[in-house]
Amino acid sequence: SAGRVAQPARRILEVEPHGGYFGGMTAVGAEAMGAKLVSFYPGNSSKGLDTHMALISLFDPETGEPLVTMDGGLITKMRTAAVTATFVDAVAAPNVKSLAILGAGEQAESHFEALSLVRHFDDVRIWNRTPDRAHALAEKTGARAVSCEEAVRNADVVIAATASSEAVFDGAWLTPAAKVASVGWAGADGGELDANTMSNVVIVDSREGALLESGNVRRNNTEIHAELGEILHGTKSVDLDAIVIFESIGMACQDIAAASLVLKNAVPLAT
Repeated sequence: SAGRVAQPARRILEVEPHGGYFGGMTAVGAEAMGAKLVSFYPGNSSKGLDTHMALISLFDPETGEPLVTMDGGLITKMRTAAVTATFVDAVAAPNVKSLAILGAGEQAESHFEALSLVRHFDDVRIWNRTPDRAHALAEKTGARAVSCEEAVRNADVVIAATASSEAVFDGAWLTPAAKVASVGWAGADGGELDANTMSNVVIVDSREGALLESGNVRRNNTEIHAELGEILHGTKSVDLDAIVIFESIGMACQDIAAASLVLKNAVPLAT
């Protein structure tokens, strides 16, 4: 948000014959430089495969020397949840107690883990279109598997992590001070949040990215209040008592920063 990273908007190609998406993301900064290639196949969940798979390559920004290529699946999962946790930590009251997670895929569990590092939730509710998956994740995390409306109503924090191209809940269900994060994606013209929800204060990770790729923003002509970086830097602020929505598309600089941490802390294999 401060302009210290060169990061063009990512390019997403639709793999029409197979119902998937393939994207490329690059970022250059003073301390790190690299690229991520990522695939997103929503139908993989029914095949026992990850829906998101990726490779990340890092280069030395001083010399351009290639340094490493690593699997990016776990990094993508963890950094997405970490960014959401950063949002919650920045805009949610310290005493929030209830968490709703909509979706029971790979992002759902990583979000539970990341959010537990910034707030203590006494009441965690999970909803999924396939109830068995919601019950399985609830048992693993000590949460409750409930209906979508029961999950959202009176929840302090709501995480939408589905691949739905249509809204999964009614914005009228949100409590007046709810903090909502949307991390699911189903193309630039679909979205898991409705117009009612998107009429509240909206924060994005990247304005450029949201205007190009976010169906939630694009189809509702949403006014963007700020980037998360502006909130963290203090150049923009939000009312803690307001409903605040975070539209998370994902940025290359997040992946490159996370991959750089992995490389920095890597332990060489014994020879």
